[in-house]
Amino acid sequence: MSTDSQKKSIDGIQSHEGSIVDLPPDPDAHLSPEEKVEMDRRLVRKLDWILIPWLCVLYLIAFLDRSSIGNAKIAGLSDDIGMSTADYNATLTIFFVSYSVFEPLTNVMLKRMRPSVFIPIIMYERNFRQPIIWLKKADNVSRIAWGASMTGMGFVHNWSGLMAARWFLGVTEAGLFPGVNYYLSCWYKRSELGVRAAVFFSAAALSGSFGGLLAAAIEKMDGLGDIAGWGWIFILEGLLTIVLGVASFWLVHDFPDKAKFLSDDDRARVIRRLKLDQQSSADHESFQMSYFWAAIRDWKMWLGMLIYMGCDMPLYAFSLFLPSIIANLGWNTSVIRSQLMSVPPYAVATVFTVAIGLLADRTRARGLCNICISLFGVAGFAMLLASEDPAVQYAGTFLAALGIYPCIANTISWVANNVEGVYKRGVVLGFVIGWGNLNGVVSSNIYFNKPRYLEGHGVVMAYLFFFLFGGSVLMSMLLRRENAKRRRGERNHWIVGLTDKEIARLGDMRPDFLYTV
Repeated sequence: MSTDSQKKSIDGIQSHEGSIVDLPPDPDAHLSPEEKVEMDRRLVRKLDWILIPWLCVLYLIAFLDRSSIGNAKIAGLSDDIGMSTADYNATLTIFFVSYSVFEPLTNVMLKRMRPSVFIPIIMYERNFRQPIIWLKKADNVSRIAWGASMTGMGFVHNWSGLMAARWFLGVTEAGLFPGVNYYLSCWYKRSELGVRAAVFFSAAALSGSFGGLLAAAIEKMDGLGDIAGWGWIFILEGLLTIVLGVASFWLVHDFPDKAKFLSDDDRARVIRRLKLDQQSSADHESFQMSYFWAAIRDWKMWLGMLIYMGCDMPLYAFSLFLPSIIANLGWNTSVIRSQLMSVPPYAVATVFTVAIGLLADRTRARGLCNICISLFGVAGFAMLLASEDPAVQYAGTFLAALGIYPCIANTISWVANNVEGVYKRGVVLGFVIGWGNLNGVVSSNIYFNKPRYLEGHGVVMAYLFFFLFGGSVLMSMLLRRENAKRRRGERNHWIVGLTDKEIARLGDMRPDFLYTV
């Protein structure tokens, strides 16, 4: 390949020319530049209103399902079924084991199976299949009329029934978070993904607020129908999940090339804007093992796993144990007041998560956002460790939430921005998120010695500093160095002798692909 043809291939996407991007016809070719900009804005607004709200609702209920056991604990779950601290931690651990093992597989399944089918099915199966299995394992579990694990957890009489239900809850929830983040990356440009992922993930923080309020209200049903208040928490949340799962068959849409709500012109617009953004996410290609091995060989995946574990383990430690931390501050609060006091830290974190998502999208400085925000979390857990003053410790929970929640969405967006290719990105996100969630096993087994929980707070702070902060510094430095080499033309030899289609298939290994730092 000549020098001129190399340059043409390298500049192909950046100049919006050439077969390397294989663009569909432009339905707006007759419009002025100003009219094209307005058309693009209207398209993005349409996507936002159709795609994002329902996905947020689904993740809110999913996070509520997995973390409401923390509210149930202080409402008497442990005492009623005879669980020790070690038993309770084991019920948290078993969820993360099954959740993490099945996560790397789900993004490939999502691509092979339409989102409008895959996402409702995992919600449906979570509610209808697993009770059949765990009922066989739990001797003293009451027979239930509802086909839902969350609903069934409201009827457990022993630890073994709760353990089995939590295992299958993890299996069937595994696909939602990585699947939706991958799904969003197939709809939005790299500069637009962060705030959408942040809005989606803010549902997790919102679920903490909603969960505390809901638990405080449901607590008043204690004894109704001879069911404890903690049982009603599981039952009502499980019924709500069933309803939402059924509705999702109509409210979750497919990828751009198959989505029925798009007109032919809008479909062309979505695919064009993704390809011009150096993404191949709109292509409906078939899976090959080469994509899996490309992900395994990519150093960004392994460093992304390190960074994500630095915020995901603290996330689960915080969400699972915040009600217990507040209950043990020494204020002699009632159960209902402790539930309500868990609401404000989550509410503040929700707003901050979206704000950081906006900032990261506008500046493209995702690494710097991680670096700065993680220090809030370090400071918050340092306050929990160093002070015995309940007011100081409670203030520390706010800083802890601010330092954890924004980094989850920002890290996933950062990884997605820097991995190109439909299946490769899906595999990478599955491994990154799966490994992060496997570290939930750690968060489930470090909070033992109340009321100060010194060991737990210390381990969480170490994760935030060494993995989240340190890993983000390293990733940012390495990406900046690689971008500099590409700008200097030091990677141009990678495409010598390749055709335009072969160059396009290189994904983020194309010399013209610049990483988000």
